[in-house]
Amino acid sequence: MVIKLKHSIRPANINDHKQLANLIHFGTLVHRHLDWRPPLEWIGHTPFLVLEEENRLVAALACPPDPPSVVWLRLFVAYDEKYLKTGWSQLWPAALEELPQNPDPLIAAIPLQSWFETLLKSSNFQPTTDVVMLIWDSGEIPSEHPCPDITIRPMNVDDLTKVEILDQSSFGSLWHNSRTSLEFAFNQAAIATVAEIDGSIVGYQISTAMQMGGHLARLATHPDYQRQGIGCSILRDLLIQFKQRGASRITVNTQEDNLASIALYENAGFTRTGETYPVYQYLPQ
Repeated sequence: MVIKLKHSIRPANINDHKQLANLIHFGTLVHRHLDWRPPLEWIGHTPFLVLEEENRLVAALACPPDPPSVVWLRLFVAYDEKYLKTGWSQLWPAALEELPQNPDPLIAAIPLQSWFETLLKSSNFQPTTDVVMLIWDSGEIPSEHPCPDITIRPMNVDDLTKVEILDQSSFGSLWHNSRTSLEFAFNQAAIATVAEIDGSIVGYQISTAMQMGGHLARLATHPDYQRQGIGCSILRDLLIQFKQRGASRITVNTQEDNLASIALYENAGFTRTGETYPVYQYLPQ
């Protein structure tokens, strides 16, 4: 006789914290979005769903919109192979139902493992571009370029409202950061700076510390001030600061189709590592 175990889907709650932490920590089938906010910080946001079997969590999926028009698959985890397809086939449609329908959000994921990429392909996700990794490890500071009379200073929390506005004007909708995400980034930053002209913020960067170096997580220049050397100046200042701290390598990632961004980094001495990660977008048929 075959006994079929009953599965139930429900929103994650704070009482699931320990089980989810164990599932993420010990599980071998874990997708975590490249995010400033840890997965469990999304508990209480919708949708964050768990699949339960006999009072045991066997899978979970979180994809709360942030900002409201953008949805990244921030977490998908299955206890083992047995629950991989079952978890996805039940949790993803349920999460999709909970997402806002008006207007339709942009839904995307960056799979870091082949098994998650396979799941995405099975559910009307299509590759749109790649994220490429670059590294600066030469120790050579790029030459100073002529640019407007700018002041580069440390970012403070009062700058974040203006930084959010600049961020939204500098990137396509899919790559916008909310104020909350920027606060998480700012609080984790090793070095965060803004560039000003006549007291107005025209560019910024946020970078984190890593073993032996750092990671440039975000760099933007206001569209009205691009191609004037401001991004180069912000980047040069960052490399000087990291080098003064003893950092021997700095990494950054950007989209394969963002040619201006790639040119900026390569002109500063960054080289491609060869690592690439596909960006998939949900395109229902």
